[in-house]
Amino acid sequence: MLLSESETKALCHQLLGYTKADDAEARVGSEDYSQLRFAANGFTTSGRRESAAASITVWIDKKQGSATASNLDAESLKAAVAQAEELAHLAPVDKEYVPTLGPQTYRPTGGYVEATCNLSLADRAKAIDEIIRACEKDGVIGAGFHQASGSAGGFATRNGNFHYDRESQASLSVTARLPDGSSSGYFLRNHFDIARLDTARIGREAIRKALESRNPRTLEPGTYPVILEAQAAGDLLRMGFDARSADEGRSAYSAPGGKTKVGEKIFDERINVYSDPWNAELPDSAVGPEGIPAERVYFVRNGVLERLRYSRYWANEKGQQPTPGPVNEIFESSASPVSLEAMIQSMDRGLLVSRFWYIRQVDPRTELFTGLTRDGVWLIEKGKIQYPVRNFRFNQSVLELLAPGNVDAVGASERISGSEGQGRGASLVPAIRVKAFHFTSASDAV
Repeated sequence: MLLSESETKALCHQLLGYTKADDAEARVGSEDYSQLRFAANGFTTSGRRESAAASITVWIDKKQGSATASNLDAESLKAAVAQAEELAHLAPVDKEYVPTLGPQTYRPTGGYVEATCNLSLADRAKAIDEIIRACEKDGVIGAGFHQASGSAGGFATRNGNFHYDRESQASLSVTARLPDGSSSGYFLRNHFDIARLDTARIGREAIRKALESRNPRTLEPGTYPVILEAQAAGDLLRMGFDARSADEGRSAYSAPGGKTKVGEKIFDERINVYSDPWNAELPDSAVGPEGIPAERVYFVRNGVLERLRYSRYWANEKGQQPTPGPVNEIFESSASPVSLEAMIQSMDRGLLVSRFWYIRQVDPRTELFTGLTRDGVWLIEKGKIQYPVRNFRFNQSVLELLAPGNVDAVGASERISGSEGQGRGASLVPAIRVKAFHFTSASDAV
């Protein structure tokens, strides 16, 4: 059972009432989470949990201490406050301390659907059973993870600010493999509204990819024109816009002489990247970083780096305004979107990549990442998919990938959950066709 706004507010103020610290922030959260796993074309586990916790952060003489309570009774809350205060006395001075915010106005964003939080086991089992039957019919072995959750949380500051919000999310990932393990297909989607999570499509796409990636051939690693399906693009496009790292010369957005690349056209002119808490497909928190009311914020517009994200501390240091975002990430084309089918039909020779896995940053100054393709790579020739190929490891700079002259086409944005997130979080990302993508070695993974 999720805590109500009044219950959350009362607990926050109870925590604040127990401390005599110079400044403090209390947080209370609750969650209702359920899941169902299946593997080898059969159900394996199902479970549900309800939880709640509270935390307190205090500052005493600008020294910070934090503690968490997993029980919400008075004694547990008092113990958490006492521990936070003890830690603050032992801590060094927090040189980046900024007083907590006073009262703010937050505009509701939506993103909570009661039916998602209260998804019944019977409805979930029926949807998964249909996928299992489809796997059996097509001669593949299916496995997957279905999750649904609702969360409610709020925070209050010693200086009088308070906010409460609820959100819901359901996700399903399905992996389908041939019995001999030679090919694999994967598909993942999530949504805040369970009625809009198309489980049949998720199962169907995973099965199709497994069947269409049978008998892969080996291609030499190298630089290829590539079409990234929306899932692959969503996995790879990690574009931190932190102002401090840019100012300090540690970022791809740094420029010589302690300057930044703000105002420069460093991406293809069709590329837009922004955050919008009220986007109908991707509603998110009304609270931006550090409690600032969130706003629609552009970071890249028509290929130009328009702004970077300033924390409250760094904004004070640099004489800037703190940035009211991001709370989500939306990649969008300013030109008419090109369908995946049209991208394939107009490609002379290149590769189609389904998704990436085990992605790690190599160099933050160039946004260089390494990782592996997985669950489907295909060779395209003369506008047609010819055959599947074995997986690769890649080393690819995101800035180079999206640079002017490398982007051929951009699709319509889709709600994507990153493969490594297991259904947590989402962004709006399009499929992208580029002229050059760097594959460095072959991989035996399927």
